[in-house]
Amino acid sequence: MLTIESISPKLLKAEYAVRGRITIRAQELERQGRKITYCNIGNPHTFNQKPLSYVREVLSLLEFPQLLEKDLGDLFHSDSISRAKHILKQMPEGLGAYSESSGVSFVREAVAKFINNRDGISSNPDRIILTDGASKAAQTVLTAIIKNDKDGIMLPIPQYPMYSATMTLLGGHSIGYYLDEENHWQLNEHALHTSYANAVKQGINPLAITVINPGNPTGAVLSYENIKMIIYFARKHNLAILADEVYQENIYSKSSSFHSFAKVMDDMKIKDVSLFSFHSMSKGFYGECGHRSGYLEVRNVSDEMFAQLVKLQSINLCANLVGQMATYLMVTPPHPGDASYELYIHERTSILNDLKEKSLIIGEALNKIDGIKVNIPEGAMYAFVNITLPEYRLNTADIAPDEAYCLALLEKTGICVVPGSGFGQHPGTLHFRTTFLPPKEAILELVQQLENFHREYTSN
Repeated sequence: MLTIESISPKLLKAEYAVRGRITIRAQELERQGRKITYCNIGNPHTFNQKPLSYVREVLSLLEFPQLLEKDLGDLFHSDSISRAKHILKQMPEGLGAYSESSGVSFVREAVAKFINNRDGISSNPDRIILTDGASKAAQTVLTAIIKNDKDGIMLPIPQYPMYSATMTLLGGHSIGYYLDEENHWQLNEHALHTSYANAVKQGINPLAITVINPGNPTGAVLSYENIKMIIYFARKHNLAILADEVYQENIYSKSSSFHSFAKVMDDMKIKDVSLFSFHSMSKGFYGECGHRSGYLEVRNVSDEMFAQLVKLQSINLCANLVGQMATYLMVTPPHPGDASYELYIHERTSILNDLKEKSLIIGEALNKIDGIKVNIPEGAMYAFVNITLPEYRLNTADIAPDEAYCLALLEKTGICVVPGSGFGQHPGTLHFRTTFLPPKEAILELVQQLENFHREYTSN
């Protein structure tokens, strides 16, 4: 019988705090009958966010095409029916067969057109790979470029821990660079150069820089000028860029706009920095986490390099076909005049307006609590909350102080959040990450519970 001693030490060292010790304890409490509010993970449909009708109508017809032979009456919108027929005409084998390794060609063409419409720049469908979510896209790139235990990738602190966990599994180095909390979590050029120089001094070979925009876990949206600075930095140090842009539709601040790295790099006329961009249907207003749909767009790499990425994808044969079709629907939404257009706009607007309202509620309310402060989220679906604890709460034995705080919060209130130490944080600071996905009434209750808990936890 295999035991823990039989496991790869790289797997044992890999950590993913989003579903770590506190989440496991939350599930135990839930089985005991406790009410748990899971704010640990961006999973919109668990908070009763309804799937967009257009997406589910078309996918239903694709999964069971015999429905198209029947009188559907008013059950499906006419454009959903015509879209399903159009898709099946191009792939009569349906969703039960493998596609080519990089994905169905007409979907990749649609993704390229989506990028062109979004940014006003050209996109090559032959440099796009359809993936099982953006995480798989990022893991593909990291697997391809990490050659040995001297190689490293620059990762933001705080960062989405999938990146550091993947680096541990691959045997490479995570080279952390600190985001500037006092400047709405923008990237700081001095911090980038310091991080790079320290890595080189340690004998590490930095290969790429990962940037998450809008930010997870920070909720920040990078400015155009900040992205330019990052591209210049990458060019100076011969680094590739991994641009995680899965929250690009989730922008709430009127003073913020999404700028893709591809667009900014094109504006700068830079063609000698390799760029890997990720997008997904999981984290935008669609919230279709379970369908595992996404894409990877690759720019400024050799044909031979891209062929190896396709080969890596081919080892898993291809991305799941339902996810590929979901990606197609993400990049080809209904147009004015389509039967489902008005409902689509209503559903999309309702979801985004609700998230915007809740981002303000949680940001403004938390900043009124003594010992708590947070940059009001400008995008994505998270807040990275700064907490101040008294000295006696910092001397925890076998657990980080912020993890002890989050565990006590869970036990007392049933609120499940993730300690900042699971994402990385500047020394001397403590945080937790929370989503603002629960319904508005639950968010208001959550903030009140948190205020009461924090006051009690920090009192002498």
